[in-house]
Formats: sequence, structure tokens, C-alpha cells
Amino acid sequence: MSLDLNLLVSLNALLQERSVTRAALRLGLSQPTLSTALARLRRHYGDDLLTRVGNSYELTPLAERLAEHTAQALALADRVFQTGPDFDPAHAEHQFTLIGTDAHLALFGRTLTGLMREVAPGVRVHFQHLTSQIVRRAQEHLRDVDGILLPQGLLATVPAIDLYEDRWVCVLSSDSSRPTTPAELAARPWVMPYNAPGFALPPLNWLRARGMEPWLELTSESFLTVPHLVAGTDRVGVVPERAARLFPADADTVLVDLPFEAGPLVESLWWHPLHEREPAHMWLRKMASEAGQLVAAM
Repeated sequence: MSLDLNLLVSLNALLQERSVTRAALRLGLSQPTLSTALARLRRHYGDDLLTRVGNSYELTPLAERLAEHTAQALALADRVFQTGPDFDPAHAEHQFTLIGTDAHLALFGRTLTGLMREVAPGVRVHFQHLTSQIVRRAQEHLRDVDGILLPQGLLATVPAIDLYEDRWVCVLSSDSSRPTTPAELAARPWVMPYNAPGFALPPLNWLRARGMEPWLELTSESFLTVPHLVAGTDRVGVVPERAARLFPADADTVLVDLPFEAGPLVESLWWHPLHEREPAHMWLRKMASEAGQLVAAM
């Protein structure tokens, strides 16, 4: 059976919407057209893909596996059609996709998009939220986006540029005692952003390397929620200092130095080698470098 890219677009919409009607609305097509596409896809895969359960549809096991692959394939196809021999930011209609934490978005993302607006009014930036799963599989995810914001030392075999330096600090409730030794810090209940098997922030690794295992009472994938989880408790949070500067003035928390040296923290932009010579991506890296310099001066 002959297949084309339009059928891939239909497949992606059907798997995401799990409804012929909603997929048709999403693509601006008629319902019979999507029904015909679904029938062709079912014949091709020898699988129902969508099965009715009560008043709704669910994905078959095969469709579950296909869902991630179709989104990746369309992202790569979109990049192919956006790529040109040069890139004129003043006239370009282009979207970049970056992955970062909430603190990256509020600090670096705001600065980057401010610079872009001045010289490239048709360029858009889509920020995706960084998760522990993405960190663990960062090199795989780099194929689908323009870059991931992560500190130096977490990846090794893909290109990167350094953006700005930061340092780790403790977040405590305003009425809480201050730990003065590593052992005292390790004995407190922790609010720990971005902790997962095989991955932990450097301050936690420093303690573990010396036989101290803090009690991670709360884990999250957010830096900016830490003061809300620490205020009025005996918990301790560990965050980049620049992120802590974004905390509300009335957060009832204080910042103190770690009772040990956790090592340098250099925020960087990482990308897949496939993007190395793309004119649009080269321009993105130039703008990111300029934004990093502005953040460093804050």
C-alpha cells in the first residue's frame, strides 16, 4: 500500500486525540476523510490502533508505541522543511524549541526572547519543561528539539556553549536554624528538585560521596516552588542562587551558603550535532550567548 507524509500527519492526530472527530477538527478535514485514513492505517499495520471502550476510544499496545515515534518523525520532517541555505531573522517565520527548568524560563528565557523580539519579530520560542526522565535520556531528546538547558558536567558527547555561572545555595524558613556543618545539613529533611535514579544534583552527590544520605522528604521538578515547600518548616531546599533571586519577597525564607563547596555551576545550552551547521541554529546559538552574557551581568 502506498503511504505518504499526509498519512503520518493523520496518524499523529488520531493517536493524540484518540478520536476521529477531534482529529478531523484539529487538521481541518472532514470526518469521512479521517475515517478513510484510519482504515488505510489499520490495513497497513494489521492492527485496530483505536479500540472503543465504553463511550471513548483507547490506543492499542501497538498504537501506544507508535505515538512517540510519530511525534518525533513529524518534528524531524518539520525541521527538514524549515532548513534553508541562509537565515534572515528580520523576515524569518520560525519556531525554536528549547527544554529547561522553570527557573531557566523565568530568567534566561525571558532575556533570550527579549533580545529576539528586537531583531526577529517573526521568530517564536517554545519552551518545554525539563523532567528527570528527559535529563536521563537527554541525548535522545536532543534529536527532537533545538536545545536543552543543563549545567556543564551532565553530558559529554554533544556540543554546548556556556551561558552563565551560578552557585548552589540553601533555602531555609526564616525562623529555622541554620546548618553549620555538612552533617547538620544532611540531617534535615530536604526538598529536592530533579532527583531520580542515576541522577542527582551535585550537592546531594557531594554528601553521598562522604557517606551521608539526606532524607528527601519532598522531590519535585521545579525550583521556583521550593520556598512554598520550605517556609514554616524545618526543611531545607538546595537551588541555584539565581533561581532563588526569583522567589517572592514575602516568601518567609532566607538564603544561606552551603556548609561545603559543591563545585562550579555553569549553565549551558546543549544541542544535537545534526544542528551544528544549520543557519537558523547558528543564529539561535549567537542569541543564546548574548542572552547568557546579560544574565551573567545581572
